Amino acid sequence: MVNETYNVHITAEIGTAHGGSIQKAKELIRTAVYAGADSVKFQWVYADEILHPNTGLVDLPGGKIRLYDRFKQLEVPPQFFSEARDYAHSLGCKFICSPFGLNSLKQLYAINPDAIKIASPELNHFPMLKLLKQLQTDNKNPLPVILSSGVSKLSDIEKALSCLGKENITLLHCITSYPAPPEQYNLKVLESLAAITGVPVGVSDHSIEALLVPVLAVAHGATFIEKHITLSRNTSGLDDPVALEGQDFARMVNAIRKTQETLNNYGKTQGKPIIIEELKKNFGNELVEQTIGDGVKKLAPAEEANYGRTNRSLHIKKAMRAGDCLTKDCIAVLRTEKELEVGISPEFIDDVVGAILTKDIEAGQGISWKHLISCGFAS
Repeated sequence: MVNETYNVHITAEIGTAHGGSIQKAKELIRTAVYAGADSVKFQWVYADEILHPNTGLVDLPGGKIRLYDRFKQLEVPPQFFSEARDYAHSLGCKFICSPFGLNSLKQLYAINPDAIKIASPELNHFPMLKLLKQLQTDNKNPLPVILSSGVSKLSDIEKALSCLGKENITLLHCITSYPAPPEQYNLKVLESLAAITGVPVGVSDHSIEALLVPVLAVAHGATFIEKHITLSRNTSGLDDPVALEGQDFARMVNAIRKTQETLNNYGKTQGKPIIIEELKKNFGNELVEQTIGDGVKKLAPAEEANYGRTNRSLHIKKAMRAGDCLTKDCIAVLRTEKELEVGISPEFIDDVVGAILTKDIEAGQGISWKHLISCGFAS
């Protein structure tokens, strides 16, 4: 999924910055289009698909609030996304959206977006990935899929690609940290990931700076750049503090286009050193070299502590007692986040269904192997 003129697709991640207002959503779309974005991206949020009410609190300007309730505030009806899609199309802009569970995926697929984005925490949401694969198989014209890989290891990426296949896939390198330190981006890994996976690669950039990561990413083979956009960094959207306002987003787009022109004119062998040297003049040798990194896929220091907690695992919906049998209705594939215990990977959900609890378990807690007997498991 690339821009036909420049071979790099740029998407403006609106996410939930609209705050539930379709008028604000349209203003954000206009801002993105005027800034030169090829597409806008939204997030189809249902709180129950993302986390349990008991996951913990988050600090907001108005005080502490349950993280679950904050996500609940971001829910909008399906018509909202249809209207946003139509408005984006009316301005010649593509519409991309992220689902976070089976229900939002089905509803999103039904409105025929231009592409579907699987966010980093859902890289191991195997029930959703399997449903997406089935929807793609049933569709005569399968949709492009953008697969983000923040807070993941190479084995996690390989498992997701094994589930989805590699047709119509673009893989995004990402650091799941807000803001993400640019010096930890290790952008040389783009070349490694492209060689290992055989799919086009790009970057989802959560750093505050507008140019360094996107330009270096393109120099290292990125065909897709995603960056958050906002009307103001001082507004209340979850991602507004790390997003770019319209003028800075346009500056980023211009820099990416100039980078692509340099590569087109000089070729990658000669063009990449020219781009890197220019960045070193503006950002210094040390920061640029650190941002390039060593090319080895690994967790960034900024996201190591969140591995497992931000990703999906199996959680119990309501309190259950020892001796109870786990059915599909008892289990949710959720992010652990704040206070709960991490559960078993969703890849084992078929093994867990039908197992018997060996001990009581509180509502929301992750289901671990120690909780289970049957199917060969013991406490």
